[in-house]
Amino acid sequence: MKTQSVKLEGAVVSDRVKPSKYRWVVAALFFVIYTIAAADRANLGVALPFLRKEFSMTNTEAGALVSLFLVAYGLAQLPSAWLLSKFGVRKTFSVSMILTSMATGLTGLVGALLPLKLCRIALGIAEGPLPIGVATTINNWFPSKEKGTAAGIFLSAVKFGPVITPIVGAAIVTTWGWREIFIFFAVPGIVLSFFWLFLVPDKPAESRFVNAGEISHITEADTSKPGARVDMESKPIPWLDKLIRVRDEKMLDSTGSVLRSWNIWGCALGYSLQLGISSVLLAWIPTYLLTVKKFSIMNMGIVAAAPWVGAVVGNILGGLLSDRLVGKRRKPGMMISALATAGMMYALIRSPADPVLYSVLIFTTGMLLSIGYSAYMAYPMPFVAKEKFPVANAIVNMGGQLGGAATPFITGLLLDSHGWDSVFIFMASISALTFAILLTISEPLKVKMADAR
Repeated sequence: MKTQSVKLEGAVVSDRVKPSKYRWVVAALFFVIYTIAAADRANLGVALPFLRKEFSMTNTEAGALVSLFLVAYGLAQLPSAWLLSKFGVRKTFSVSMILTSMATGLTGLVGALLPLKLCRIALGIAEGPLPIGVATTINNWFPSKEKGTAAGIFLSAVKFGPVITPIVGAAIVTTWGWREIFIFFAVPGIVLSFFWLFLVPDKPAESRFVNAGEISHITEADTSKPGARVDMESKPIPWLDKLIRVRDEKMLDSTGSVLRSWNIWGCALGYSLQLGISSVLLAWIPTYLLTVKKFSIMNMGIVAAAPWVGAVVGNILGGLLSDRLVGKRRKPGMMISALATAGMMYALIRSPADPVLYSVLIFTTGMLLSIGYSAYMAYPMPFVAKEKFPVANAIVNMGGQLGGAATPFITGLLLDSHGWDSVFIFMASISALTFAILLTISEPLKVKMADAR
């Protein structure tokens, strides 16, 4: 019996070769690295109550300080896409992580408000290439049926950073002070950047740890030519397909077509509102727990981690939901998340003062908020050519980060004028708006209509 083979990038590959699984080592590495990067941005929330005492800030000024990072981070997305296209993910990602760690460490050394602001801006610019780098890595290293799960792993790292930050940060503040939080978190990122540089090439075929079987697995239904459409064909679910507007979308293979796509911009706008809610929880919940719930510093640290533990669970569940339970449909998780989060924001208005009960409530909030996050990253993958995906991802992530930048500042304004109830009502409203926006974009899925008979 003859052994069949397929030609991949000039090599003849036996389809009987047992695939290696190095792509999951890559996934583990970007999880750990981005956990540290996420902690670098989250540590300000833990330090904020103590910073405000030293630098005398109003709620509005504190919100603006939080927003500075996200504005810089959001505006850095499109230039970052160009850098990644020009120099590749491996080099750009590694340098970006080193600069991120340096900006974090410098934050702990400042002696005035202006240099503190400059450090937050520098952190936002330095981190800019990281999310696009990971998204591009996922698009290059994983087959279509695993991309949602891989995106869930990545976005779990975004939330796992805030899990460890309040707990470790509270211990550091209690033992030393707020400055040491930033110095402590600066070291791991520098070390890990070298692991990425030497272990993760831009393409699986360039890695000595990836065999022919794994390359064949990764490139399934995508071997005919560079940028070819990934096969997203799935069985129909008539009532769901009608609700989410299933369409066989035309491939976006130019920068202009990406920039003109309402599907891309609608996805970006929805992500901006959902990430805005996440930013408020990240930046303001520690202050809320200390000033409104009157928790101790250590109780604050433990409870403030709860929504991000829930978010880790939610991101993994969301990836599995979109990859397996609904046949690679991305919008259902996004829409479920938007509606459920709106309800949870109203529940937080009458939240319990008991730390255990509050932890359960806010854990659930974080889980439901995050179910749809991995879908925002995976959504453009089937209808955007691979060489144009960094641009599409930059638009979506830029929208998300600018939304995330606006909401902490708006929260400060609301707190100075109205109070916490208005903050939770505001977040419920923008989450409901997300659901309405998602109804206007299509689900880029090819359905096996013959099976519907």
